Amino acid sequence: MFKKKKTFFIFTVVILFSLLLTGVVSAQPTTFLSIATGGTSGTYYPIGGAIAKVLNENIENLNASAQSTGASVTNTRLIYNQEVELAILQNDIANYAIKGERQFEGNQVNNMQGIAALYPEVIQIIVRDDANIKSIADLKGKSVAVGAPGSGAEANASQILSLFGLDYEDIDEDYLSFGEAASRLKDRQIDAAFLTAGIPTAAVMDVAATQSISLLKFSDQEIKALNEAYPYLTGVTVPAGTYNGLETDVQTVALQAILVVDSDLSEELVYNITQAIFENRETLIAAHARAKDITLEGAKTGMTVDLHPGAQKYYQELK
Repeated sequence: MFKKKKTFFIFTVVILFSLLLTGVVSAQPTTFLSIATGGTSGTYYPIGGAIAKVLNENIENLNASAQSTGASVTNTRLIYNQEVELAILQNDIANYAIKGERQFEGNQVNNMQGIAALYPEVIQIIVRDDANIKSIADLKGKSVAVGAPGSGAEANASQILSLFGLDYEDIDEDYLSFGEAASRLKDRQIDAAFLTAGIPTAAVMDVAATQSISLLKFSDQEIKALNEAYPYLTGVTVPAGTYNGLETDVQTVALQAILVVDSDLSEELVYNITQAIFENRETLIAAHARAKDITLEGAKTGMTVDLHPGAQKYYQELK
């Protein structure tokens, strides 16, 4: 009798061990998250990669990865189609999406909620010093990179040109990513480029290292006009020394980069995501200096979509 019990015990142990090896018995299934960012030469990509690293190191059974994409407009559509779970995008684009306005007319995005505002995105209009461009009006007839198709930068380029009485018929427009625009500027194949990104932007630093460039600046009156037409655009200063050869401060406009999420994600998971981001800021800052702007105090500043309940719960607990 004892021998039979012993044999049964050994048999049971062997079966359990086999199940563990084959993964039939496991602790928790792994959750996979994709984070839509932007081009590799912008700010979204390193910030998104750092967020993925933080999530992987601090949330059990989670596998997060950053994807290089066409940025804001593309990212919004990826969220809408549930092809990614998180995305970084401009707050103006997010607002248009949830209201079904402008490029989202007839395609309202109704499954997108916010986690946190991240940092200011500066609209930088980079011009070669030898292209004789001193103002927006001088872009007429010039070869201009207006941003990648489906990017927030391209939307901003169109808005700004329009406000100054220009459109794409007045320029030789080229739809280029930040990296592509930098390469064309260095090779003198284009005269100027619109970029919307956190500063310093890697692509601009790359050009400034080998070319004499300038940033177009706006007057107080022009910034007021831009803000009245597009309330998300506010005045900001690019400090002297931000790029090689930039000897004076440059006044331009900026909006806000925000982190959004598919509203179908659970409250618990989004709570954990929000907590991991704010309790591991140093990891983000090590990846890109712009992450210094990611703070609890500014987490809701410029947020143009409703917060996900998981993020809201985290902020409420800190009050």
